Amino acid sequence: MRGYFGIGIYAPKYEVNIGTLWRSAYQLGATFIFTIGGRWRRQSSDTTKTHLHIPLFHYADWSQFSALRPRDCPLVGVEMGGRNLSTFAHPQRALYLLGAEDNGLPNLVQEQCQHIVSLEAVRLLSFNVAVAGSIVMYDRLEKVR
Repeated sequence: MRGYFGIGIYAPKYEVNIGTLWRSAYQLGATFIFTIGGRWRRQSSDTTKTHLHIPLFHYADWSQFSALRPRDCPLVGVEMGGRNLSTFAHPQRALYLLGAEDNGLPNLVQEQCQHIVSLEAVRLLSFNVAVAGSIVMYDRLEKVR
C-alpha cells in the first residue's frame, strides 16, 4: 500500500475512545494517531500496548496542529452532512479528523478540511467517535491498495 495516513480526534472527551481508536488504527494500518486539545487525562483502554507500535501525538490546540501537521497531506473531516463515505475516493496520503463526542467538528475546522465525509446509517447518523474512525479506516483499507 502506498502513502500513509493518520487519524485523530478534535477535543476528545473520553479516554476510552482514544484507546479504542488507537487499537483500530494499529489494526487497520495507520501510521499514527493524534488528538487536538481535549478534556481527557489518561488513556486506559489500550490493553494491547499499541503505543509500542504507532505513536500518539497531542497538539494543544488548532493553531499548533495547523503549524506542525504533515504538508501535502489532505485533511479529511468526518462529520454529519458530508459526502457519503461509500462514494469517497481516499487520497494516497490523508489526515482523518473526527469531532468531539458531544460537539463534532467546529465550523472553523471544517472550513479548513479539503474533504468532509459522513457515514451512512440506517437510523441515527451519529456514531461513537472511535467506531466512526474505525469504519473510515476500514473503508480506506478496502479502497486504497
